[in-house]
Amino acid sequence: MIRGLFQPMHLLVILVIVLIVFGPGKLPELGNSLGKAIKGFKKAVGDENHDGEAAATMNQASEKK
Repeated sequence: MIRGLFQPMHLLVILVIVLIVFGPGKLPELGNSLGKAIKGFKKAVGDENHDGEAAATMNQASEKK
């Protein structure tokens, strides 16, 4: 059941509905907002990973002393 959940025809129908609801003028603004949100999310996840690596390095340095 889940395997055939998103076939190309389903995605096309969803795209048409989004186009009707928001209109062609609003789509670039929505795309820009979505891109910024994804970029912010990736940055936040990257910062968490970087902070974790920095903490691990500091722990290893303090253990060596």
